[in-house]
Amino acid sequence: MNDSNFQIGTSSNFQIGTSSNFQIGTSSNFQINIMKFIVSLILTALLSFAACLFLPWWSIALAAFLVAALIPQRPGKAFITGFVALFLLWGGLGFWISNANEHILAHKVSLLMINMDNPYLLMLATAVIGALVAGFAALAGSFLRKSKA
Repeated sequence: MNDSNFQIGTSSNFQIGTSSNFQIGTSSNFQINIMKFIVSLILTALLSFAACLFLPWWSIALAAFLVAALIPQRPGKAFITGFVALFLLWGGLGFWISNANEHILAHKVSLLMINMDNPYLLMLATAVIGALVAGFAALAGSFLRKSKA
């Protein structure tokens, strides 16, 4: 028998197979992390919206905490997820509700709260307050999960 037949089947195929599998593994981890982020974002927004229909405004913290505790993410990503979800939710809802009455109430409240006639700044402040509450609640939920593991 020839020695060249044995060399082809041993080292070259093994090296190609391991490097190829490693690259596919890192790509799928990235995709899984993106999916966790998107699912957490949508779930936090939906649970917060549903909770605010029946409970006080601070129930957004409970929803963000619960989602972050159930879906494993790093603490920084959990904070960003809760922050972005509630920033978009409260910012969008604030604009939609205010736009329905042509910003009449928002003009008056912005004069009282920030001493400026700027309803959009009031909506931004509302969105940031909700986002910070949900972000820190998600951070706490992520730390709880991390301490259990």
